[in-house]
Amino acid sequence: MPAPKKTAKRSLLVVSATFLSFSFTSFLTFAAPAALAAPKPSATPPATMSTVGGARLGQAGTQVSLSAGVPVLPKDLTARSWIVSDAESGEVLAAHNAHWRLAPASTLKMLFADTLLPRFPGSTKHKVVQSDLAGIGAGSSMVGIKENETYTVHDLWLGVFLRSGNDAVHVLSAMNDGVEQTVKDMQAHADDLQALDTHVVSPDGYDAEGQVSSAYDLTLFARSGLQKKDFRAYCSTVRAKFPGETTKKKGKSVRGSFEIQNTNRLLSGDVGLPVYQGIAGVKNGNTTNAGATFTGVAERNGKVLLVTVMNPEKNEHNEVYKETAKLFDWGFQAAGKVQPVGELVAPKSAAAASARPGATASAKAGQAGGTDAGGSSAKPVASATSDGGSSGVGIALAITGGLLVLLAGAAFLVNRRWPLPDLVRRRSSRQ
Repeated sequence: MPAPKKTAKRSLLVVSATFLSFSFTSFLTFAAPAALAAPKPSATPPATMSTVGGARLGQAGTQVSLSAGVPVLPKDLTARSWIVSDAESGEVLAAHNAHWRLAPASTLKMLFADTLLPRFPGSTKHKVVQSDLAGIGAGSSMVGIKENETYTVHDLWLGVFLRSGNDAVHVLSAMNDGVEQTVKDMQAHADDLQALDTHVVSPDGYDAEGQVSSAYDLTLFARSGLQKKDFRAYCSTVRAKFPGETTKKKGKSVRGSFEIQNTNRLLSGDVGLPVYQGIAGVKNGNTTNAGATFTGVAERNGKVLLVTVMNPEKNEHNEVYKETAKLFDWGFQAAGKVQPVGELVAPKSAAAASARPGATASAKAGQAGGTDAGGSSAKPVASATSDGGSSGVGIALAITGGLLVLLAGAAFLVNRRWPLPDLVRRRSSRQ
């Protein structure tokens, strides 16, 4: 198998993935001290849950419409909650306790990123002061940010997505007028996305009293975030260089760097866990109360699926990724055959925009032209890694004009198809 390539490009290109044996447990697990930890959730889902997205999604247990030609679900799933959905159409193919409100861990950083990414250009520089790093929970995952060092916003987002760095989250929050304001902004954005199971207490996902989300809501965050080009780029990056400390050498200030790798094991691979074919993100997490959580996006044969898995009961290494992979496998086999059991709702703001006169035509024109949700151009990317990597080809997800005509109308804009332009598509390396 090829040796890992060391690259650090701000790009949608994802480097060749290999089976690596690094252990990032200390970075993934940030258990709060007992005095600060939120109470353990109930062992069973509540009798009544939200019905956002459909009545069946509010029912306890597994929801799937099996019929002739539809493969059966994997038998050995142990997660408290999970959901499989079509990232573009929003159809929920199957779910298990989709609206159970559970501790989200660092998967909540998807909401953090979706909220703050548009606010600061990646080239913006920030010198870290002591107060920026105040209030970080004991045992938090850290990327290694140092006081009195200057970082670009691009550096900080790499720290958030690749190493789940709570220090990077707190610095970005400080730039956003503080943690308290950031929590308010995140909650407002969650409410707009109709992620009504979510209550934000800490922007980094650290265990906190009352902080909850659900598999359904985490999927909404991922789907919304993936509309943003920068979000897609960061969540699909396998490894990158991160600025180190400034030191003096021969009277000159020298600043080195060190490599960081994405802790999403379906993207980077691990011992006994191959890179998942077609994976392109999104975010993992692990805390004392949340257990392991993960939301992933993957593409095969033009079909893009989102899978969220929360807190597998089976206590095995990488179990959350193994169960996610099984659900992806099922979803790709079942897509186009299974009747959906619900849908991922559109943001309130999208529904309001589609109701305005002329909004439908202008939005269609924008999507036909390949524009990002934020209005930026979304040009296709189709090339291998520049250093000769054997896999990792980025391809644009195109929505053709003919399809736009067939799916005309406000319903298209509100909840029928959200194109994911420039989505980086992953292919596993098996050489």
